[in-house]
Parts: sequence; C-alpha cells; structure tokens
Amino acid sequence: MKSTRLSLLAALALLAPAFPTLAQALSPAETAAASPSPLPVAVFDFQGSDRAMEKKGGEIGVLLNALLSSQPGVFLVERQEVEKALGEQELGLSGAVAPDTAAKVGALVGAKVLVTGRVFESGGKGYLVAKVMGTETGRVFGEMATTPDLEKIDAPVAQLAEKIAATVAKQSAALVAKVEPPEARIERLKKAVSGKTLPPVLVRIPEQHLARPVIDPAAQTELMKTLAEVGFTVLTAEEAAGRSDYATIAGEAFSELGLRRGNLVSCRARVEIVMKDASGKLLAADRQMDVAVDIAEHVAGKKALEAAALKLADRLVPRLAR
Repeated sequence: MKSTRLSLLAALALLAPAFPTLAQALSPAETAAASPSPLPVAVFDFQGSDRAMEKKGGEIGVLLNALLSSQPGVFLVERQEVEKALGEQELGLSGAVAPDTAAKVGALVGAKVLVTGRVFESGGKGYLVAKVMGTETGRVFGEMATTPDLEKIDAPVAQLAEKIAATVAKQSAALVAKVEPPEARIERLKKAVSGKTLPPVLVRIPEQHLARPVIDPAAQTELMKTLAEVGFTVLTAEEAAGRSDYATIAGEAFSELGLRRGNLVSCRARVEIVMKDASGKLLAADRQMDVAVDIAEHVAGKKALEAAALKLADRLVPRLAR
C-alpha cells in the first residue's frame, strides 16, 4: 500500500507541469462565463467489475482528487469527510450513486457537484468513464478517457481530470441551482400570500458557531428581513410583551467549520424551526442544512445560515398566511 501511494505521488509530480489550470483550459470568453466562486466538489472512487478493477478505481479516485485540487474553480470536499459522513458501503460505491440520490449525498457532505465513474476493459482497451452530477439540479454530464494499458493510468487520469475541470466550469449554471435575486424572491412570496391575512410574527432563533453563542443570529435576521419585506408585521420581544395575537417562529441554528483549502474555508449550517399560530396550533416543524465558502470562517458560517434561512422562508411564508 505504501509503495502504491509513493508511485502515485511520483506520477503526480511528473504530471503537475503538464496539467493546465482551469484558466488555461478555457478560452477568455469561457473563463469570463465560469462560476466566480469555487464549487464544492466530492470525488468518489470509481467502480470496477471485479476486485482488481475496484482497486484500480480507488487509485483513479486518489489521482483525480490530487489533480482537481489545483483547479481554482473547484473546492474539493475531503475524502475523509465523505467517508466519515457516509461510509463507502452505505454509499454503495461511487458508480452506484444515481442522480435522484445525488442531492441527499450532497447535503450530507456539503458538495454541489459529485464526480463518480466506472473503470473497465473492452476490446483490448481500458476505459475511464466519469459522471459529473449536480446535487441541486440532478443534471449529469459524462466524460471519458481511454488507455491501451490500465497499468499506466497517470496520463488518462490527467486527461480525464482536465475534462472534468472544464465541464464544472462551463456547465456550472446547469450543475448548480440558479441564485434567485432578493427582489425576485420577495415578489414571488408576496404573490403566494396575496389576498390573505398576514398575522404579526415573533421570530426567535438563537444560534451557535463552534459551541459559542452568536450575538447577531444570521438565520433569525434573514427570516425577519424576508417576512418584513413580504408585508408581515415583525415584532421584537418587547413589542410582543402583553400581546396574544401573533404567530411565533422559534428554533435553533448552528454553524461549524467544514474544511480549509489554502485561503478558503467552508462552513456547514443547520437551522431547525417550529412555527405556531396565535392559538398555539402547530403550523410547521422544519429544518434546513446548507454550506458556504469564504475566506473568513465566521463569515462563511453566516452565509451558510442565511442560505438555509432563505430556503426555509420559501416553505414557511405560504403556511403562515391565512
């Protein structure tokens, strides 16, 4: 095992100068159109038809991780994190991940894009077939590399990694769900509650980051801001005192460090809420997870909490109006 890893590292050292960065692989127009922020990507071991091919698939996964880690448009989720969250047997190995389950896998490991694949022989040639899947959209793109000898996989894996990096950049709009402008979101929610009575609302969602309380809870702030812009009367705790005609949204939220890569850091967040009307009747119990990347850990945590709160708002606002 040790000798195998050393040989893989040696191959990477030889390939590094020849492997282009994402900016070099794309034309100026394509570079301008590429996603401005790196996409969290998880690479799984390739699936093989037998034990020997499964071992080869593991080597391909290691090489792809190393080669893609140098790409500015890719933020790799650590393989240890993936294995810790899922376990390879629970995942069913990379080639068994279908588009309809990709979203669930991505939510667990914080990845926007999954790279899976198969390695096999046919007609005296070796084939490396990769699937690049968007966890939010379910879109799948395929890439392939061939080799006359599967014992020498460094060159075809480098070729495949280059194709995958270019696909992630060129197809980012299809792989990742479109970010709805704040104005469009508010207008959509206003239409959803048009003609209905909007009760006063009290929002209380304390949060923590790394077991430390946060002074200005991001999820609570984002929900309050959205509700106010839609047309609800949002109450403070002082304003709610002595009143009994308001609905409540209460819960808790937390964010934590995901991983670091260079100057970038990712954080994961989870928001849990219970929503009741003025009589105490349960209107909704919901939760949402999200992930965000930034150069500052706490800012990344706040961004992840805000994203989770906005997704919750889409589901809560229609239930809150009468």
